[in-house]
Amino acid sequence: MQETSSHWGTYLVEVSADGRDVVAARPHADDPDAAPAIGNVVDAHRHRSRVARPAVRRRWLERGPGPDPRRGDVGEEYVEVDWGTALDLLARELDRVRSGFGNRAIFGGSYGWGSAGRLHHAQGQLHRFLNSIGGYTRSVNDYSRGASAVLLPHLIGPRAALDLRYRPPSWADVAEHTDLLVTFGGVRRSNTWVVPGGHARQVTPGLARAAARTTRVVSLSAQRDDADPGAEWVGVMPGTDTAVMLALVHVLVVDGLADDAFLATHAVGADEVRRYVLGETDGVPKTPEWAARISRAPAGVIRDLAHRMAAGRTLVNVVYALQRGENGEQAVFAGLTLAAFLGQVGLPGGGFAHGFGSMGDYGVGIAGPPLPTFPQGRNPVPDFIPCARIGDLLLHPGAEIPYDGGRLRLPRVRLAYWAGGNPFHHHQDLLRLRRALSTLDTFVVNETHWTPTARHADVVLPVASTLERDDVAAGAGDSRLRAVPRAVPPFGEAREEFWIYARLAERLGADFAEGLDSRQWLERIYEDWRAAPGSPPAPPFARFWRDGGVELPREPYRDPVFTAFRADPAANPLGTPSGRIELCSARLAGFDLPDVAGHARWREPTQWWRAGGEYDLHLLCNQPSHRLHSQLDMGAASRSTKVAGREPLRLHPSDAAARGLVDGDVALVRSPRGSLLAGVVVTDALLPGVARMHTGAWFDPSAPEVADCVNGNVNVLTRDVATSTLTQATSGAHVLVAVSRYDGPVPPVRAYEPPVLVR
Repeated sequence: MQETSSHWGTYLVEVSADGRDVVAARPHADDPDAAPAIGNVVDAHRHRSRVARPAVRRRWLERGPGPDPRRGDVGEEYVEVDWGTALDLLARELDRVRSGFGNRAIFGGSYGWGSAGRLHHAQGQLHRFLNSIGGYTRSVNDYSRGASAVLLPHLIGPRAALDLRYRPPSWADVAEHTDLLVTFGGVRRSNTWVVPGGHARQVTPGLARAAARTTRVVSLSAQRDDADPGAEWVGVMPGTDTAVMLALVHVLVVDGLADDAFLATHAVGADEVRRYVLGETDGVPKTPEWAARISRAPAGVIRDLAHRMAAGRTLVNVVYALQRGENGEQAVFAGLTLAAFLGQVGLPGGGFAHGFGSMGDYGVGIAGPPLPTFPQGRNPVPDFIPCARIGDLLLHPGAEIPYDGGRLRLPRVRLAYWAGGNPFHHHQDLLRLRRALSTLDTFVVNETHWTPTARHADVVLPVASTLERDDVAAGAGDSRLRAVPRAVPPFGEAREEFWIYARLAERLGADFAEGLDSRQWLERIYEDWRAAPGSPPAPPFARFWRDGGVELPREPYRDPVFTAFRADPAANPLGTPSGRIELCSARLAGFDLPDVAGHARWREPTQWWRAGGEYDLHLLCNQPSHRLHSQLDMGAASRSTKVAGREPLRLHPSDAAARGLVDGDVALVRSPRGSLLAGVVVTDALLPGVARMHTGAWFDPSAPEVADCVNGNVNVLTRDVATSTLTQATSGAHVLVAVSRYDGPVPPVRAYEPPVLVR
């Protein structure tokens, strides 16, 4: 068995006797919390959906570059060509676009989790290549926490916002100091299997279990199993967490439980918040009874919870998912406000957290040294978009959108180059995304498999997988920098992306590789890292590679920003205009935005659940448990979660009965934007009126007469609407839907079949 690594961790693979195929994959014996996604590896490695040779869409090849409404149609033919032909075609097209329209007409669309390696990182390699030929229009932020990434620097300053992501309260702090962990959105174990870069061993699930033995956990969520069985569940309708938080603040104020001394010395804007929750500014007191009508959380439970939070050491946690909805930044704003009114920010195991249960490196308690990095160079093109606005970029060139208090003008993009990601997983309203992609002159995708994104491309280049190339790997707070040697040769004619970019750059008169091959670059980034200040003692590369890795120091966080700030706010101010926590931000208020005020507010979403409407179920779109996003959806672990051969839809028994549905049925799920087929699972682990589906099923439009996706991709349902004019982040975690029994002939799932390939 050979060790390898991915974003879901380090595991073992067995190779066939001829050394060409992976025949088994299993966790390390000393990793009891290994991710189920390991079970997808064997099926996917030589799956029929692997891209074997460079392929060019026939219509693009015959007609030349240009917008095409048929891009991505079912039945589109691809012509397989040799590497020389593919690279010549692509180099000419890149040169046509940059020469005729400027480099701002190229969009570097790599967004995703394509590889855990420090060298073969899809985004970094693509951006280095595009920088080497003159730059590109880029995206900023991410889908996971795009709203909070923009909001929090205004409230606590940029450095504290980074600390909140990379040096938050640790699970060890929780176990030792926290009496009550109040987590809005739960604390899902399945999310903790995933770390950018992967970890040597899964540690977070064990840390969380240890903390649960000493700390009472209260999970406020629409789903009971958003937390472990020992947690106390308070049912809250999706998108209403802000109302509950404001009601908790109301109780603290009215019952004299707020820490007025802390607010006076460490925060600004508390008086404005008090007036708002008391109803003095809008005539609506934010009482527990008011919040109960909105959220369904009982008023008595809210009032009691406020008293319990004030009685001991309390940590308020807001998961990433809460900010992936309309007005999503308000939940983060209100969570921070609630923590400040409790007065425990900066205390061990107290205050505010934003990410427990959202990522496997959150709360490990280890800062870790810098890691080896493949340099990307400098991008001279200033144009950018928030990543969730790709549809607007392509459909409305020349338009302006508000962002973070300013205005962004959208450039006219002619060519998009995508690597290491699948917008047909991340992005919302896929039918709109398809229209957007049709406006491009050329769409280029590097891929291991014929994903939905690849099937919308004009040029598809087959790339080697993690198992088919040498690399080094580690994640934030990891215990070991690992050598990840190639396990098997590349599939078909697949090549390392490094090789592809080096040869494209040569054709365009640029220098991507600096005279080195990928193995030499691997040694270079390791040796540069080893020699850099702050790096731990490490052997030369040859010994490192022979030994399989080097241990990384496990030093706890030192002096997080909030700790020093709490001790002396005058000497250690936050990076805000006031130097304090801004519960009412004059800067935000000065932006004069229609949907974001200076302080946290309850804003009723335009999509609001009401009984009796056509779309009468609130669908939550969660991350999957048995795959990473959409990766390897055809694998055994992912297939084990399917119902009736497609993505499952969870319904409360009362909602299922009202629609004549039982376990195993096929349901038609509709929204104003699209429709899908799903397999029914009936469970009382969620509130009536709420449905749940995982994201990441591969988009399958092969039977449009039945549904827009017959495999259950939720993003045919979701709206391509920003959280707010401040952040322009995704709101794709929530959508109102109608669900009915589907009794017609059930079409087969064709998502994992390659397109028509000719030579």
